[in-house]
Amino acid sequence: MINSASEQSIPVLEVKAVQRSFGHVRALDCANLKVMPGEIHALLGDNGAGKSTMIKIISGVLAAQGGQVLLDGQEVHFKSPHEARMRGIETVYQDLALAHTLNAGENIFLGSEIMTRGLLGKLGFIDREEMSRQAAETLSSLGINLPAGSGCVGTLSGGQMQAVAIARAIKWGRRLLILDEPTAALGAKQRELILQMIEHIRDARKLTVLLISHNLPDVFRVADKVTVLRLGQDVLTSPIEGLTTDSLMRAMTGANEICTDKKGGAH
Repeated sequence: MINSASEQSIPVLEVKAVQRSFGHVRALDCANLKVMPGEIHALLGDNGAGKSTMIKIISGVLAAQGGQVLLDGQEVHFKSPHEARMRGIETVYQDLALAHTLNAGENIFLGSEIMTRGLLGKLGFIDREEMSRQAAETLSSLGINLPAGSGCVGTLSGGQMQAVAIARAIKWGRRLLILDEPTAALGAKQRELILQMIEHIRDARKLTVLLISHNLPDVFRVADKVTVLRLGQDVLTSPIEGLTTDSLMRAMTGANEICTDKKGGAH
């Protein structure tokens, strides 16, 4: 929990001049990102802009080849997603990484199972009832109530599965929650459900969110600030207030550079 104004001024996450190439392709070219405590920060960009590479570096999937990544003002060098999770960074990718044959509780506690008390626990017996109780409590606190008797998550709707994946992330995430296209392929009702969850995570849970999305209405709905990547570089960082769909599209497509070139005659 942030306790002072000085702590509030320290970014939860800061990416400074980070570089990453794949062969001759420069995925990130001195890219920057600064995410402040308690905000929903949207990371935007067209396909190939570098968004996926950026979040993979932040979450320990990839290593940067230059620049710095700082968490709470301290430089970090995550060698694996496990190391990032140990520092409070949780990432929910588009594929959700749920075990479809397990129920919500078993998914939320996957890898951190609650053992039965006493001798049975020492023998490796899992307390599935307690995991289900805590999972239902976590989901309910986010405004999600799964149908009574819900079995494996593979039988749930897309929105409900996304909710389980997010609930798992916030159960263990302490500093930063990264959401990769959380409303992709969802209908209007399910999209609204997830957007309400994201707002709740910021407002009630006080957890900082980095949101990757192609859906600009979603971004305008929940984001406090936005950073746009284009061709591996950050080309815009601004509070969402005062921006328009047109200004974001121009930043993502490079239309602003084209206009400048025409007016100024630069080549």
